[in-house]
Amino acid sequence: MSIEQRDTGYLITHALAKDTLSTLRSVETEQVGFREGLVDLGRICGYEIIDGAMDSEFVPIQTPLAETTGERVTGLENVVIVTVLRAATPFVEGLMKAFPEARQGVISASRDESAGMNDDGGFPITVEYVKLPEITAEDTVIVADPMLATGSTMCAVLDHVVDAADRFEDLIALSAVSAPEGVLRVSETVPAADVLTVAIDDELDDDGFIVPGLGDAGDRAFGTV
Repeated sequence: MSIEQRDTGYLITHALAKDTLSTLRSVETEQVGFREGLVDLGRICGYEIIDGAMDSEFVPIQTPLAETTGERVTGLENVVIVTVLRAATPFVEGLMKAFPEARQGVISASRDESAGMNDDGGFPITVEYVKLPEITAEDTVIVADPMLATGSTMCAVLDHVVDAADRFEDLIALSAVSAPEGVLRVSETVPAADVLTVAIDDELDDDGFIVPGLGDAGDRAFGTV
């Protein structure tokens, strides 16, 4: 299995995930390549979630020549994917290739960088828009944001998801790159969520950005500064 537990989080170690992340990290990767890389990485992460977190069942199958036994993944229709605007848009596009039947939610949340970090290492978070589908006890809920830095944004989004759902089967906070501080904050603040990421980087700089990271995922994906 290509998912390994690392302290308070889980790490996707699939070779293609690491290869794609290396492309995303490179300063030479331009806007189109960066967006396509996020889509590819989302798809790979989706397949890894299916392999590592979802069940399967044996079913009878009639081939052109004989009857045999096949295996089907169960619960693919019970998936909710929440996009954290805006950087997660291409990331979720890839996830939807793995979960085409998933219901989708959107939350617009951003940190107030002008205010600077709080004493606890977090940022004030502004949530401007929340639109979530019904979440049931059978659902696997995936909250996707490419960058998990201080964890402030992810915690604010997860709070809205938990408040909206009476129960759920699994709650996954998915990112491409995380800082140790963010992984710890999410795991302590929202213990119902499993933090899943492709890389846990070295540290946060004084401005709360992941180092070495991959830059601002939103700006690189959408060509803004």
